[in-house]
Amino acid sequence: MATTGVVAALAAALCWAVSSSLWRRLATSLSATQLNLVKNLLAVGLQLPVLLMGGWLVSPLALAFLLASGVIGIALGDSLYFAALRRLGTRRALTLEAGGPALSLLGGALFLSEWPRWPQGLGVVLICLSVALVARQQPPAGGSAGLPLPLEGQRLGLMLALAALVCGSAGALLSRAALRDSALPPLQSATLRLAAAAVVMLPLLWRLPPPGLRPRPLRRRWPLVLLATLLGTSGGIVLQQTALQHLPAGLAVALLATAPVLALPLAGLEGDRPGFGGLVAALLALAGVSLVVGLGWRG
Repeated sequence: MATTGVVAALAAALCWAVSSSLWRRLATSLSATQLNLVKNLLAVGLQLPVLLMGGWLVSPLALAFLLASGVIGIALGDSLYFAALRRLGTRRALTLEAGGPALSLLGGALFLSEWPRWPQGLGVVLICLSVALVARQQPPAGGSAGLPLPLEGQRLGLMLALAALVCGSAGALLSRAALRDSALPPLQSATLRLAAAAVVMLPLLWRLPPPGLRPRPLRRRWPLVLLATLLGTSGGIVLQQTALQHLPAGLAVALLATAPVLALPLAGLEGDRPGFGGLVAALLALAGVSLVVGLGWRG
């Protein structure tokens, strides 16, 4: 197990837990897809100098995998995740995302020949149990407007979160396929993914309301947007790419799935009380991730 990859994955999980809470607290009239476009464009702008750096040691196939990973995992996956986040809250949305290791284990075995041992399978079962448990809990009252969510809204949130899970796992597998035999630095690979996501979402710019018709933003919104983007989009994705370069896809995604556990201390800030069921779900997820991380791989 590469220490660099483990530390990077856990650090990315922490970045995503904090940034998810920040995005949840952001009051905005933008849709989930529009908000995703804004944060991607901001992240690309911050990382634009990287695109001008030399040393792009990447094959055409690996480049295609990275670009596809950005479109599927970031453009589509993050848009679905933002929509789920508004309906379910940070802890519940992130805990549903803990099902990612199951898909990544299967995908890594089928497409990348990264076969887990049986304890990893047991770990995946525990993670899936935690997902089932948290899915039965009631989300915090309110969504972004602070009003009770109808049952239909909760079901839609669960469907959006599961769709985001599939897209995120597919994006991780594509990134792993591109990076495991490549010397491309994680910062450059992250910038390529973000640029691909921003390009395919550019048509949404024309659907944004003109500046004069938009609600006048509070000054404090922009520091919040900048901090959330730096943590979750720039920092989180660079750390994710580092983990995927040094670890098998299933192992990296399992470590990234610790975000729900790290989000538990933030739940009270949203009026969300995990209670005993939330604690059990978090412990199951932690035990499952520990089994996945603690034993070797073959293949």
